[in-house]
Order: sequence, then C-alpha cells, then structure tokens
Amino acid sequence: MRFEIVTIFPGFFAGIFENGILRRALAEGLVTVGVHDLRTFTHDRHRTVDDRPFGGGEGMVLKAEPLAEALDLLGIKPKTERESGGDAAAGTRVILLSAQGRRFTQAMARELAGLGSAKLDRVVLICGRYEGVDERVNELYCNMELSIGDYVLSGGELAAAVVVDAVMRLIPGVLGNEASGEFESFGVADAEITSDTEGVPRSQHGAGGLLDYPHYTRPAEFGGLRAPEVLMNGDHQQIRRWRREQQLRKTLANRPDLLEGAALSAEDRRLLEAIRREAR
Repeated sequence: MRFEIVTIFPGFFAGIFENGILRRALAEGLVTVGVHDLRTFTHDRHRTVDDRPFGGGEGMVLKAEPLAEALDLLGIKPKTERESGGDAAAGTRVILLSAQGRRFTQAMARELAGLGSAKLDRVVLICGRYEGVDERVNELYCNMELSIGDYVLSGGELAAAVVVDAVMRLIPGVLGNEASGEFESFGVADAEITSDTEGVPRSQHGAGGLLDYPHYTRPAEFGGLRAPEVLMNGDHQQIRRWRREQQLRKTLANRPDLLEGAALSAEDRRLLEAIRREAR
C-alpha cells in the first residue's frame, strides 16, 4: 500500500512516521508514504497556492492549478478517465480532507486497506487549508471527501495522519497479531472474523460496530479496586458474556448512536434491555 499526501506543510509529517507501528511498517516495506509540497507546483516567485474566493467572504481558497499539477505528477488522471482506465486506475483512491466531508469510520478504514470489495494499492490524500479547496478539484479528481469528526481543524494534515494510521494498521502483516484489528472498538461482527485465538477457545467477541470492552492486567488489585473475578476464573464462556455485556454498557453510556447500526444478536438485545431497566 502506498499513501501520497499533498500539503503546503510537508514538515508537519516529519516525526509522525518515525514512531511506533507505522515506523516498523515503513521499515519492512509493507507501507510507503510520499509527502508532496504543493508549493513545488507553483510558477510565481511568491509560490502562491491560494487566492480570494469568488463572491467575496472571509479567508482564502487553495487554487486548482497547483493541485492539478501535483496530481498529474503522481499519474492521477481526472475521475472520468480513471473510471475507464482499467485495474491500475481502479486501485487508486483520491481523497479530499475537509470539514465538509463524510465522517471517516472504521468501515471506511477497512475499505481503504483493501479489506472490502475494492482492492486498493494507493491512497492519495489532499490536505485542505484556509477556507478550503477550489471545488473543481473535488469534482474532477476526488473519489471522496472525508472529515475525521464534527469540528474544524486548521488544515487537513492532522486528518491525513489519522487516516494513514487507521488504514495502515489494518494492512496484513503490519500488526503483530492480526486479530488485533478485528477484536476492537468499531470492529467487525463475529461472522466476519477470520482469525482465531491460538491454543484456547476464543474468549473475545467481535465488536459488531460497538465500542470495545474494558481491559485489565496485573496486579489484580490497584488503588483499592480489584479486577473483575470473572476475567481470572478461566471460564471462556463467562468471560465472553461479561465482555459483551460491558461492550453494550459502554456503548450505551458513551455512544448510544452506534446501537442503531450495530450487529446485535437476540442475546445482545436481552442484555441491552436489562441494562436499560437497571438505569431507570
């Protein structure tokens, strides 16, 4: 998988790719990242990348010409040409990062990692700045417009780093334990999980779109609080049921909106109703 990032602040990414899982993935050649300075594609002595918006108003807008030149250097044709360009063109996604985009989700991360119907090998991220990007770039080149949340950032660089991290960790071989990408918040349902826990029955439960359950480790007692006994009794069925109940409790408390689209079994719904009765 290759990520291309187009930005007016290439130095922003200098330290991000030098730490943790991403550094190892880059070192092992599982992922490559190219960061491209948009100002390189200007032709005036001031290296101008922005201009005032048509119709008036506050702020400045990133110009279309430098972005089009940057994409052309990367071999990115307009969408209409890519859609008829065969498999090589189909393996690329061009994404504009902006506050006006669809909300980025774990499901989108899985799709971009090539775990969905489309087999992708390149993701191009355009970092918006100022009041935004000339909309013609979005219309001509971008497959999607993404936002990482309902708030406004100074630019798309932080969002690009988030997308790279979320997608990269799902690429086969990047995580030490492949199951780590399945058994976690917003993860897939049990029916979609392909990996299994070695040596013992699976004690975890696929998130199915819910939040993850609480985690505990040694010591068994800390700060006057003891880790739940159920996690230390070795009964995998009890552990699984406890973890699923905790997922439902945490999701109901922190993100009740997720329950609408979650993959819930009949047992899940009974547990959820019991939890709601408790709270009344």
